[in-house]
Amino acid sequence: MNIQCAGGLLSSKKVGVIVVEMAKNKRSKSFLWSQKANQNGMKILLGLLATGSFAMAFGQEKISQWATNGTSTNTACLNQFYRDVPPYLAKASLQKDSYPLCFNGFNVMYSGVSKTPLWVAEYLNPKRLATKIKREDNFHEETRVPERHRALLSDYRASGYDRGHMAPNADMGDTSAQYDSFSLANMVPQAPKNNQQVWRELEEATRAIVSKHKQDVYVVTGPIFSGKKLKTIGQGVIVPTAVYKAIYLPKTGAIGAYYAPNNNSLQIKVVSVCYLEEQLGMNLFPQLTEEQKRNTYKLPLNATAVKAGKKLEYSHWDAESQCAEDIGSEQIKQTQQQFGQQKTGTATGSDENGSSPSPENAAPSWIKQLLTMLLQFLLQFLK
Repeated sequence: MNIQCAGGLLSSKKVGVIVVEMAKNKRSKSFLWSQKANQNGMKILLGLLATGSFAMAFGQEKISQWATNGTSTNTACLNQFYRDVPPYLAKASLQKDSYPLCFNGFNVMYSGVSKTPLWVAEYLNPKRLATKIKREDNFHEETRVPERHRALLSDYRASGYDRGHMAPNADMGDTSAQYDSFSLANMVPQAPKNNQQVWRELEEATRAIVSKHKQDVYVVTGPIFSGKKLKTIGQGVIVPTAVYKAIYLPKTGAIGAYYAPNNNSLQIKVVSVCYLEEQLGMNLFPQLTEEQKRNTYKLPLNATAVKAGKKLEYSHWDAESQCAEDIGSEQIKQTQQQFGQQKTGTATGSDENGSSPSPENAAPSWIKQLLTMLLQFLLQFLK
């Protein structure tokens, strides 16, 4: 049998050869395409495997942070500190049973040893203080602190001491912040005249600086414990020998601190931040230089002493006090993480044993399980 084509006649044998060759070419192309697809699929799987391994090895901590917090840092919490850096406990003994607590409008480093704050930090600005709300007392125990380290309402009853705010109620611009300010984690046992007169006037003076001078002010407030024999009330709440309030005005560089004995003498003096740091064993403003912290300005003792348009006057240079040592970048990072990784109103401080949880222990188990299942699936698929 012959077949007519453009080039002439082809025998059936030649036609058969052509058909066979065409089939071979088709199978060859199909095989090459299939092989190429398999190679691409293998590359994708290997890429996924590498990604999963990388996440398992290096990304667990970050994934944990995103899963638990929704964001990597809580800027509202860190904003209470000058340049987002919290005060640093330079004395090792202060770090025992300490709890970093982020509240609405202020932050606290609480001590389970004294059952009081060691320091309380606030960022005050004119906008914040423009909102005034009616005071509603709501003293309450801080349940985020283990009971064995917690100050109790019963500790203060008939003690002869006031429950003295460190971050004052009048600084708070909303009801959530006001409620937080009545936590006992924000309180120290204060002598009545010291709390109701001296301290009240100093708090009013600080707010007047913000409002009348239209300036931002960073404030660190807390108790001082000096001497070998300290008085306690209730079930071990230690009574401070004095209270302090350090303030810094970034716009003008004005700086200084109030120091008041915790008694009914109505005494008060203005000192340098370095003076306080030596007494406390803390670095109150780690982002300030020693030169800045030795400067001391004439801080007003009441609100009427603050005049609009009149800057705070310079007082003196403190050449005698021992300023706290500078802290390194790694220490700064660690203290920031204590506050930045918790939501407002949630503590991440020490566990029941007084030790801080590690990132590995803090990671949620479902993250680990998810990554493990992903790796097992990919390995089985490759087989």
